[in-house]
Amino acid sequence: MRTGTEQLLYERRGARAYITFNRPEARNAMTWEMYEALYECCEEVDRDEGVRVVVLRGAGGRAFVAGTDIRQFREFESGEDGIAYERRMERVIGRLEEVGKPTVAVVDGYAVGGGLSICAVCDLRVCTPEARFGIPIARTLGNCLSMKNYARLMALVGPARTKALLFTARMFSAEEALAAGLATEVVPREELDGRVEELCSALESHAPITMRVTKEALRRITFAGLPDGSDLVRQTYGSEDFHEGVAAFVEKRSPRWRGR
Repeated sequence: MRTGTEQLLYERRGARAYITFNRPEARNAMTWEMYEALYECCEEVDRDEGVRVVVLRGAGGRAFVAGTDIRQFREFESGEDGIAYERRMERVIGRLEEVGKPTVAVVDGYAVGGGLSICAVCDLRVCTPEARFGIPIARTLGNCLSMKNYARLMALVGPARTKALLFTARMFSAEEALAAGLATEVVPREELDGRVEELCSALESHAPITMRVTKEALRRITFAGLPDGSDLVRQTYGSEDFHEGVAAFVEKRSPRWRGR
């Protein structure tokens, strides 16, 4: 069975669901339509009792997902737009995180910004040596993450590496990602499909309730007592620097930060 949209494909093969981010000409950068399609795919996965494993990957061999399509940020006028955006993102990222079946992100190329957030909520992340991970917002847009995405990163890689990702704004290599916990394994590109097949076969044979309950237990622990951060999001997306970052990105120049 195939469904989804042209830019985000959904296919059921046996007990597996395959979600493919399909904008290779834009390194699979996410449009609003793609985010909504991803949400609907998660709904379909949980409705379909025959699905035992979900595989997510990017088309084209250059990227998993290179973040949100930046051109969409030109519509933003105030910090309230940032609040709405982060809520919109959380609706999708949180839904993927809550999927009751094991999720496997297959990362070949860049997983950047929102793309890193997507693969970070997947249960396993199988990567090639060419994979690169980063959240370069400190040198590009000058925006921030939601409190839940900060919490997810800290739970995954710890506070020191979270700061390293965000403050240095550089790409982590596949080996660095493996050491940090962003990647669960790294395999040569020519062995990737075989390893994903092997992994999915193992997951299909394991107790689904054990995996589902474990996922939910860890999710609850991650967000226990998490404070609200709307004031921080509002401050960041309402700043002059954020609008300058978006303009600079679209105009392909370096941003001129003013700290306000």
